[in-house]
Formats: sequence, C-alpha cells, structure tokens
Amino acid sequence: MVVLAAFALRLVVVLFYFRQLPDADLHYEQFGWEVGWVARALASGHGFSSPVYPITGPTAMVPPLYTFLLAGVFKLFGIYTLTSGFIILSLNSLFSSLNCIAVYFSARYALGPRAAYIAAWAWAFYPFAIYFSADRVWEYALTSLLFTTCFCIAQRLPTAENRFAWAGFGLLYGVTAQSNPCVLSVFPFLLLFALWNTRKAGRRWLVPGILAAGALLLALTPWTLRNVRALHVLCPVRDDYWINIYAGNYDNTSPINPPSNPSAHPPSNPAEMQKFLAMGEVPYLAEKHALAAAWIHAHPGGYVRAIARRAVYYWTGYWSFRPEYLQIEPTELPNMFYVCSVTLLMLRGLRRLLRANPSAAVPYLILVGVFPLTYYLSLVLMDYRQPIEPAIVVLAVAGAVPFQRMPRNPQDKTQQPGW
Repeated sequence: MVVLAAFALRLVVVLFYFRQLPDADLHYEQFGWEVGWVARALASGHGFSSPVYPITGPTAMVPPLYTFLLAGVFKLFGIYTLTSGFIILSLNSLFSSLNCIAVYFSARYALGPRAAYIAAWAWAFYPFAIYFSADRVWEYALTSLLFTTCFCIAQRLPTAENRFAWAGFGLLYGVTAQSNPCVLSVFPFLLLFALWNTRKAGRRWLVPGILAAGALLLALTPWTLRNVRALHVLCPVRDDYWINIYAGNYDNTSPINPPSNPSAHPPSNPAEMQKFLAMGEVPYLAEKHALAAAWIHAHPGGYVRAIARRAVYYWTGYWSFRPEYLQIEPTELPNMFYVCSVTLLMLRGLRRLLRANPSAAVPYLILVGVFPLTYYLSLVLMDYRQPIEPAIVVLAVAGAVPFQRMPRNPQDKTQQPGW
C-alpha cells in the first residue's frame, strides 16, 4: 500500500512536468544535462562520449549506470521525445517508491516495526523524495534506492550466517558506486563497523572483510579498465571531481553567488566550452585541477571558510539573505525553514537513538557524518543530500516519535517493541 501510494503520487507530478523536458532551445539540458548528452551519444551510435551538447570524444565525466539506463530509454522511445521523458521520470518515480521498502527495513532494524511503518509512509510523502524523482532526470532516485539497500545489508552483516552475504554486499555496493561514486566514501566505515561487531560477537571477521572488499573491487574493475583504455586515466568511475572543486571555490567568494558556480562549467560558459572542445577532456580537467589546487594553496583560510559555509548550507538551506540572491532564488526562505526543521528532527532522533541503542545509531551517524564531506570540499546543492535522505527521514521519525514508545533494543528478538 505504501509503495503504491508513493508511486501514484509521483506519477501525478510526472504528468504535470514531463512535457517541459524536450526544449531544443536549451539543448535539452533539462533532459539530464551532461548525463542526457552522453545518453544521446550512446543511443545515436557515438559511444560513451560527449558530456556537452556538441559531439566530442570519449568521456568519464558521468557515472555509467543511470546513463546507460537513460540511453536505453532513448533507444526504445526516441531521443529527447515526450515519451522518453514520461518513461524516464516514471522509472525514477518507481525507484523512489520502491525505496519505501528499504526505508522500512532500515528503520525496523533500529527503531522497531511501528516506527518503520511510519518512516515508510514519511518517505512516500517526503517532498524532496517526490521532487527529485518526479521532475529531475538524474540518478538521485536510483542511487538512493541502491544505497539504502546497501545500508540495510550493512546493518545486518554481523549476524549473517553465510559469508557470501558479505561478498554480495560488496558487489551491490560496487554497482551503486557506478550510479554515484560519492557513496564510496562511506564504504570503509560501514564495513569496519560491521567487522568490529562481528569480531565482538566472537565470530570470524577477516575472511568476510576480504570478501566484501574484493567484491567491491571486482564490481569497479570493468569500468576502471574502460576508462584507462579510452582516456588513459586511472579512475574507478568518473574524472570530474576537480572541476567541481574549481567551480565551488576558484574565484568564487561573492556572498551573492549561489552554492555553485555554473559559469565554470562548459555548457553554461561559451569561453569554457571553446576551451573544452579545443583541449579535450583530459587536458581540460587537468588544467582545472591545477587552478583549483593553486587557489586552495594560496587561500587556505578562504577555503576553510568556504567548506564551513557549504556545510551550513547542506543542513540548513541557508546561503545568503541578500536581496540580490533572494531575487535569484525566491524559494530560499521557505526551503530554509523546511530543511532546518528536518535537520532539527534528525539531530533529535540521532540523540535519542544513541541513548537507546548506540549500536544501531552508529551506522546512521556514519552516513550523515561522512557522506557529505565530499561535497563540503567541492560544491554543494540540495540535490546532493539525496543518497542519504532516506536515513535523514528515519532519524527525523525517531525525533518525532515519543521517546518512551521507542524500543530500547530492537535487535533483541525476545523483547517486544514498546508501542
């Protein structure tokens, strides 16, 4: 019922929005920006290439999983057609709706069955979950579903009877990284915590750890070899991290700037586009790497302030109250109120869970503490919370549920939840 209700709600939003996607005047940028352009190149026989509107050479600037999915939709239903727009947004909505299941099992492990049911319904109606799946052509919903599923498995690994469950965890995690490589930042911490609990329980831990790490590397190897062969760069998934650091920091200190600097990217800057086309992807990104590193070296204090500012934005939605900025972003104030409210509930829920069941709380603490670091260092948008948004919802539910009703040890099968 929860999944069906979530899917129906998202489809209503899709019906209102999908007709806006095909816009030739904007080079179809609403169709996934660089992901859409690479998917178009794939569907039209140019291979995994062209992260900008002109057809260029091979690329590693976008992860492959969602890009191939979008290319498949283009191949079957037409490149940049209304039908393709409806299909891909419907698939996003399906992924987001199915995530109700992963949210339920994640919350059930930490909070008990009744709170898990509430968390699943909360995800079904969660505004960010609806918006970023039903009217954004991007990997958010797919990554969120895969990542939350990986998290559910990680919660239960210490009790796994079969060692190959650890290998399955590593393999699925590697597939998830092909959707968004930023999830890799969390993998060592989740694995080490699971191994520590396994060892504490007096069970063998070394071989399971090797199986999980080996399976992850196995899942990453094919695309890494492709990148080496096609671009002569060693990167497991994508190679554009430094251009994001450049965009978020280099000569970008004005308080009226948005949280990122779109003019630093070729699609929104004709001069940068010409440079990208003339230099090629690898030399162009190497130049941005050098410029960003030089700026950080010359302005260490400014970089620290920029990191702190991005961290504040990530959890509050606040960037600036200046009239010039609010004119550009008219929804900033209501969005800030909403984000702050969710964050406060999340922090309250995390505090409660740490007191009631620290072992169940630590994995959530890892997610909200480690995952955002990648974005603090580069650039940040509210979009970039989406892989951990299900965990935020679970913790917010824990913050909204009266404490005395929460089970103190939901892992103890002999204890009935205190509802």
